[in-house]
Amino acid sequence: MALITHGVVWTPAAGALAAVWLAFETGVTTFDWVLLLVMYLLTVIGVELGLHRYVSHRAFRTTGFIEGALVVLGSMAAQGPALYWASTHRRHHAFSDQEGDPHSPCLSGSGFRGWLAGLFHAHMGWLFQPVQSDWLRYIPDLVKDSRLFRLNQLYFVWMLLGLAIPAAAGLLHYGTVIGAFKGLLWGGLGRIFLVHHAVWGVNSLCHRFGSRPFPTREQSRNLAIIALPSLGGGWHNNHHAFPRAADNRLHWWQLDVCGLIVRILDRAHLAWDVHYPDAASFKGQRRPDAGMSPSVEG
Repeated sequence: MALITHGVVWTPAAGALAAVWLAFETGVTTFDWVLLLVMYLLTVIGVELGLHRYVSHRAFRTTGFIEGALVVLGSMAAQGPALYWASTHRRHHAFSDQEGDPHSPCLSGSGFRGWLAGLFHAHMGWLFQPVQSDWLRYIPDLVKDSRLFRLNQLYFVWMLLGLAIPAAAGLLHYGTVIGAFKGLLWGGLGRIFLVHHAVWGVNSLCHRFGSRPFPTREQSRNLAIIALPSLGGGWHNNHHAFPRAADNRLHWWQLDVCGLIVRILDRAHLAWDVHYPDAASFKGQRRPDAGMSPSVEG
């Protein structure tokens, strides 16, 4: 398990460094940038909209095809199978910034050293101290979903597909083995590296920096600089206030790409049972996180 964790964390980092080195040696083409951007956007959508809002929080329902696409794209981020991701995330909500939270930045001691250690732990250190969350406790509803379970079992296939597709695209575009290697680096490993840190930044930075418009029971914060690369995940205090909401945007200026996608799917009748933030809660008529059940909303 430790070997897999080190591989998942450090291989993309090595790939990103190799991509930068190759860029200085051979240059970067428009194709390389487009491949990186497209694969990045698809994968972050898979994580934030798929693994997070759809699987973990059941913020909306959708067709089997879209469900499969979201889980496959999320799995391409190499952050673990869907059910592992969801159980860990629900545990985070159940014990946010308290003992039992798998990746809180607030539990590593006092002073600057404790503050810094907490940030590292929440960002990526926790991955090297894995705690298996009890599936029957945190995701009893998900383990009964046969289609989702099958998608979960094929995790390594989807993860490798996320490397094979950009490599194949590079081969087709350049017609050389070096071209395939560039595709693997830019659209595969380098892309995973960027996605990792965008998602991990929500866990670490969004519990330390930013605004707190809602007095939730933990230290979640809204951080615009993370909201952009995470496609809406950086509005983290909004999320903890309304954990089952499919859209984190509460003001016109809060860009939430994943929330916009759900609204489009809703309009097209491709999503239903969509949960939006409750207006009464938003106006402060009751505690925003009151009555939320960790097993589903958490």
